[in-house]
This record gives sequence, structure tokens and C-alpha cells, in this order.
Amino acid sequence: MIRWFIVIFLALVLINALTPWLHKLGFGKLPGDFRFKLRGREWNIPLASTIVLSLLASLVSKLI
Repeated sequence: MIRWFIVIFLALVLINALTPWLHKLGFGKLPGDFRFKLRGREWNIPLASTIVLSLLASLVSKLI
């Protein structure tokens, strides 16, 4: 179980590091990605981008 926590932690760190680069490619701005301000803070819920990235990761894992 600790392995999964480590894998999830490393994946989140990687995604956080790649976020500016992914925004330049258009991820986070797709239809279905929600951005709103609440109590002075900007919230981002990237539903469509998450689906697209998971499909790409699935495709890559099937090809390898």
C-alpha cells in the first residue's frame, strides 16, 4: 500500500512540474475544464484535460 502512496505522490509532483508546459499546449483550457473564482481564490477543475491525458497514458502503456 505504501508503494501506491509513493507512486501517487510522484505523479502529482510530476504533474505539478509539467503544468506550465501543459497550459502552453492548451491543456486546462479545453471545453469541459472549469475555472471559477470563489472567495478571492481561483479554482481550476480540469475534467476534459484529465480525460485526454489519461487516454494518452493508456495508449502509451498499451503500445509499450
